[in-house]
Amino acid sequence: MDELEMLRGILNSYPYPIVFVDNDFFIRYMNNNAKYHYYQERGYEDLIGKSLFDCHDNPQSREKIKAAYDGIRRNGKEVYLGVTARNQRYYMQGVRNSKGEWIGFFERFELNQQK
Repeated sequence: MDELEMLRGILNSYPYPIVFVDNDFFIRYMNNNAKYHYYQERGYEDLIGKSLFDCHDNPQSREKIKAAYDGIRRNGKEVYLGVTARNQRYYMQGVRNSKGEWIGFFERFELNQQK
């Protein structure tokens, strides 16, 4: 088993959507749960290689995403973005390459546990 196959398997086993976006805000990867959510449930066509802002066409959403990624690049910490209509918390986490350079971020979701 090669590393790419292993990483895809790990990401596809995560029970919530994961979307990786590059520094220019283009979608480069979606796990199976993200594909199901965006393609089957929300009716989008193939989003790989397209702008993240094709899904977030509200100017306020665009600015929130850009500001969050700027914050990640300044301090290296993930950003909590809110709770979805499905009661899932969603976050942005920055991603660096092996040289320590920012290459993008991923959005991840998780169940919002009430305490």
